[in-house]
Amino acid sequence: MRIIAVIPARYASTRFPAKLMQDLGGKTVISRTYEAAVKTELFDDVFVVTDSDIIFNEITSNGGKAIMSVKEHESGSDRIAEAVENLDVDIVVNVQGDEPFINKEPLADLLEVFKSDAAREIDLASVMMHITDWEDIENPNNVKVIVDQKHFALYFSRSIIPYPRDKEAGVRYFKHIGIYAFRKHALMDFYKLPMQSLEASEKLEQLRYLEYGKKIRMVETSHAGIGIDTPEDLEKAKKILG
Repeated sequence: MRIIAVIPARYASTRFPAKLMQDLGGKTVISRTYEAAVKTELFDDVFVVTDSDIIFNEITSNGGKAIMSVKEHESGSDRIAEAVENLDVDIVVNVQGDEPFINKEPLADLLEVFKSDAAREIDLASVMMHITDWEDIENPNNVKVIVDQKHFALYFSRSIIPYPRDKEAGVRYFKHIGIYAFRKHALMDFYKLPMQSLEASEKLEQLRYLEYGKKIRMVETSHAGIGIDTPEDLEKAKKILG
């Protein structure tokens, strides 16, 4: 089973322009993310896929592997699908470009899902984290997921799901962490299928998979990751590096 990691990397960012090219302890954010993915030793190959000459040159000039996007894309999955369409690969892992402190454990857990899937019923896998703070649960920027008894995703939403009509029912709320591992065929199906109403309404690409009957296996983790979305996040990351 050939497994690769792909890091989608746009130069533009609404909240923090050019954040992936910001200095983080003497290296750019995207370079640190790339190196961290390689150091996990979980992948047969690691690529950055980007729409930016600046990011492409940053990776390749430092000995890394990068792929230029040809088309404009609505989502990270679309960008990755174009990049891997002609690659000989079985499993593709989407690693977030703005998370330079990659934790190996949840990635290894994701890959184990496919290694133990003898029936090949899983199309993709992703990560969720138990949350208990009510502000986190209500925050629409925190995408919530509900699962069945076998941990397959039933639905993702920015709203509170399930609705807490009975707060004593013992429901556990889960935040979706945007790390994915795809079977290549599922990713290519996503690329070719048009967006439907649920995805358009919630602005959540993972709903396209559910709307077309794909099975998403969720893996629980306690590692939230450290994303760099604002200048303040970058300052926190610098402190972590010391």
